[in-house]
Amino acid sequence: MKVFVVGANGQIGKHLTRILNDSKEFTVRAMVRNEEQAKNYEAMGIETALANLEDTVDSIANAAKGCDAIVFTAGSGGHTGADKTLLIDLDGAVKTVEAAEKAGIKRFVMVSALQANKRENWNEKIKPYYVAKHYADKELMRSNLDYTIIRPGGLLNEPGTGKISIGDQLTRTTIPREDVAQTIAAVLKEKGTYKRSFDLVSGEAPISEAIKNF
Repeated sequence: MKVFVVGANGQIGKHLTRILNDSKEFTVRAMVRNEEQAKNYEAMGIETALANLEDTVDSIANAAKGCDAIVFTAGSGGHTGADKTLLIDLDGAVKTVEAAEKAGIKRFVMVSALQANKRENWNEKIKPYYVAKHYADKELMRSNLDYTIIRPGGLLNEPGTGKISIGDQLTRTTIPREDVAQTIAAVLKEKGTYKRSFDLVSGEAPISEAIKNF
């Protein structure tokens, strides 16, 4: 399976691209915004495609052409305003869904946010981010794609534990970014996760076991 990673230069994206590249099950193409990012990945033997989420749907579709799956793990970042959140986390995500349909790529994994599906549980401090994630997820669910939506809790930079908890309404806790990336890799070929979504935090179950029992 060849996976197109949108947001490959982000923190989760870097973990995921490395994991997929090291795997015998996957090949990877990293979507990056500039030549410097492309050179860094190409030096590691990783294929890249130059594209920007503020460009057209066609440009994203052309960058993804020939892949079997798309993972959207891009984000505007915590230091940008609500305008950039709308352009990247909402419109950029929806453009990527449209690009997948245009390119004939059925498998799509979306990285969302814990409880983004339940307005009453949104974090008021970053409400525009939750609005963006909520509606991007809804558009994905309306598509004809074989989607999985992963809603991780607070993201940590510490090493992954390989153990998680998944469900529909988990307590607002945390998870290492590395474990989020490992979970994405685990669900890509798992048909039991098609057309489904779940919250994700650190837990006691090994990732593969948690996914199979979901």
